[in-house]
Amino acid sequence: MKALTATSFAFPGQKSVYNGKVRDVYFLDDDRLLMVATDRISAFDVILPEGIPFKGQILNNIAAKFLRETEDIVPNWLVATPDPMVSVGRLCQGYPIEMIVRGYLCGSAWRAYKSGVREICGVKLPEGMRENEKFPTPIITPTTKAEIGTHDEDISREEIISRGLIPEDEYAQIEKYALALFQRGQEIAAKQGLILVDTKYEFGNYHGQIMLMDEVHTPDSSRYFYAEGYEERFEKGEAQRQLSKEFVREWLMDNGFQGKAGQQVPEMTPEVVAGITARYAELYNHITGENIDLNAECDDLHARIQENVLAYLAQ
Repeated sequence: MKALTATSFAFPGQKSVYNGKVRDVYFLDDDRLLMVATDRISAFDVILPEGIPFKGQILNNIAAKFLRETEDIVPNWLVATPDPMVSVGRLCQGYPIEMIVRGYLCGSAWRAYKSGVREICGVKLPEGMRENEKFPTPIITPTTKAEIGTHDEDISREEIISRGLIPEDEYAQIEKYALALFQRGQEIAAKQGLILVDTKYEFGNYHGQIMLMDEVHTPDSSRYFYAEGYEERFEKGEAQRQLSKEFVREWLMDNGFQGKAGQQVPEMTPEVVAGITARYAELYNHITGENIDLNAECDDLHARIQENVLAYLAQ
């Protein structure tokens, strides 16, 4: 199947379009939006030149699954998925903060810790921790939401409130929601033999009600470890087996690209693209317990999406 890397729809009542790194958002009216999960892929804040077949469908399906499995914790934006690559939902006023919840010391937090940092986003970290060690309790390290081409910046709870980015009472509720969502995500992951290590959540306000937005617990927004062998690897100081988009960043770094000025994205041959699709299919299987048919074909994904969405809007 070919990858869908660009869209150009004109749906009835459509007001505007926003093209993100990997998703195109169509604003249908003052209350609804339609999000197309394209097959574009980004890393190091750069959209890579080749799309990844099935990627949009995989991420859209994972996000929809977890949104439905957590709606008892917090209401969310999702209303319907009229196509495997499309979600329709409520148009929320997004808060300008991403809530990063960490259950383990790894990634950027570990790099900071290793350099001597003992406080991240106002959260004090215990002494003597090791890479991939579980925190006594999950911590929240918020970041500002960056524009394309710029990096998110760490920010503390106190700064968020003092700068008036989110009212204190609403932020307190968002913190509670984020921790409850993370606990549910860890419980679901454990049933699949996985550990939800860290993730990000985005929230918005819909007519005075706080709602969960965007994707949830996908491999693009979360890091998973395989539970089997975690303790043994940790005790030996070995790298953990991960389930996330990290493998794409590692491939780029191995080929001399980290998004810095003057660097060239390595050639994405058909074999490389097929390999990334296969990895995303593996992620989907492990995270959801379901399989995706990589032999499915569609001559024109753009036409299929238009047909399915128009049928939905006509209902």
